[in-house]
Parts: sequence; C-alpha cells; structure tokens
Amino acid sequence: MTLLEFDDVSITYQSRQGLVPAVRNVSLSLPLGKTLGIAGESGCGKTTLADSVLRLLPKSAQVTGHIRLDGEDVMAMSFGQLRAARWAKAAVVFQGAMHALNPVQRIETQLAEPILLHEDVGGQAARMRVGELLEQVGLPASRAGDYPHQLSGGQKQRVMIAMALACRPSLLIADEPTTALDVMVQAQVLDLLASLVRQLGLGVVLISHDLSVLAGACDRVAVMYAGRIVEEGAATDVFARPLHPYAKALAGAFPRIGDQAFRYAPAGLPGDPPFPGDLPPGCPLHPRCPIAVDTCSTVEPLLTRHGDREAACHRAGEVLV
Repeated sequence: MTLLEFDDVSITYQSRQGLVPAVRNVSLSLPLGKTLGIAGESGCGKTTLADSVLRLLPKSAQVTGHIRLDGEDVMAMSFGQLRAARWAKAAVVFQGAMHALNPVQRIETQLAEPILLHEDVGGQAARMRVGELLEQVGLPASRAGDYPHQLSGGQKQRVMIAMALACRPSLLIADEPTTALDVMVQAQVLDLLASLVRQLGLGVVLISHDLSVLAGACDRVAVMYAGRIVEEGAATDVFARPLHPYAKALAGAFPRIGDQAFRYAPAGLPGDPPFPGDLPPGCPLHPRCPIAVDTCSTVEPLLTRHGDREAACHRAGEVLV
C-alpha cells in the first residue's frame, strides 16, 4: 500500500528577484511500513519537499504536481480535511529539539495538547496516553511532570517523537532528528525510529545530510541536489556503490576511523550548492564535479534507470557502477 506519493512535484518561492525553484520535478513514493531517506546539503530542497506534505510552506510557495497522502491529494484538501490529516494521518518531528519545546510548560501539558485537540477524550485519558507515549519512546512516565530544561538533548528529542506519535499517525516525517546530538544518543534515536516502524507499522520519511545515517536506518534513499532527485535506490546500494558523483561525495565526506588515507585526503566536494534562483546551465553539479565533461555544462541529464536504481548523470553507467 502506497502511503505517500510525490508525483512530478515542483515548488517555487516568490521573491524580489522573481520565482525561485526550490524543488524541481520530484517523483517519489513510500509504502506503509517502510522508511525513505532524503539526503543532500543545506539548500537542496529536502525540508521544502517534506513540509509540502502537510502544506506547512509559506504563502509565497507555489506547488505544482500532486502530493498524495494515503491516496488523497493534499493540495486539494479543504482546511478542515487538512487539519484532520495533521497529527492524525501524518506528523512531523522538526529539526532542533533543543528549542522546539515550550520552556514554561511541563512535558505532560505539551504532549496532551494534540490529543485533546484531535481526539474526543477527557483530561484523565489524555494523561494516561501521555504516560504510554513516554514509555513508548524509552522514557519513564514519571518524567511527564518535568520542564524541558530538566531533560537532556536526547530526552527532548524523544519527547518530540512522542508528541508526533500522540494521535497515532500512519506517516512520521523526521527532519534531521539527530542534529546536535552526540553519536551515542544519535544511535539511540535512530534505533528508536526503526523500532517504531517495526512495532507500529509506520511509514517514515527521514531527512539528513549524513548518508551513512540514512544507509543504516532506511529502506530506500533519494539524494537531492539543486532541488532535483539525482539518485534514488536501495539505501545500502546508494551508500556503498553510488552511481552519481554527488552521492559518492556525500558517502565519502564523513571520516572513517582508522583510515589513514582519509585522514590526509578527506573526500567531499569543494564549494557549495548553487543558489536555486541562479542555477548554472547544464547539470547544476558540473562546476563542482570532478568527472564533468563538456556535455555536462550544456545539457542537464534526465533521471534514468540503471538496474534497480535511478540516477541523473551523463556518466552514471560509465565510471561509478
């Protein structure tokens, strides 16, 4: 069963300089009970794409194509339908748990709020549900009376995940859920998300700039650059045998312990992604690409199939297989 589908989705922002294309012709799908990773540097369109699922984009955003949540077109929903879908069908774990909780409200109050708004239950039932949610994410129910400053960063992130699960959604969108966490807590949060998929049968969209994180936590990964999908396939394949030079650079940009060669010659790419409103001609990666040829500067490659994967590179099947 397809839980989430992006069908030729493009998103542009209105600015003083005109329309800025943040997402360009993205098509992806996520079955129920699976995890889809979206990777890329800052400014490549990951969060814009994820926010479009529940129409959380600013008014300046213009969306074309179709975004279907459990078979329903999100862009065609009335406000009442959209309000019902938020929390109950899909919920978001936003980036930056350190600052996402209200510092003057107890955890119990913040977790109970969506339950009281979206479900026909009383205060006592909501408090019982809060205790269940905290235990579900590995925290004792007794922490419900704490204020956010009494929790560690990892505990705050668990509370954010519990809040997203409050109304039993089918889809969980986690936007950089391990940002600013140490590596041990990061591993615990990722294990928690994986266990929730197994126990609850959720569909999860996991956004990260770290391809190694996605390789271990996701079934499939889509790599975005300059608003487009440049490679999509099984997570382990994209990480271990990337077809696109940008996916290869992401996979190689993180240090490997004990690798002396990496210590003296770290992988990665020079420079930054282009500004969406000023994309270079041809392939947007070509000014940074170590294997670019003349065609790359004039013709933007289409996303084409290579076995069970897709890649948008003129040389994908030639040098990186």
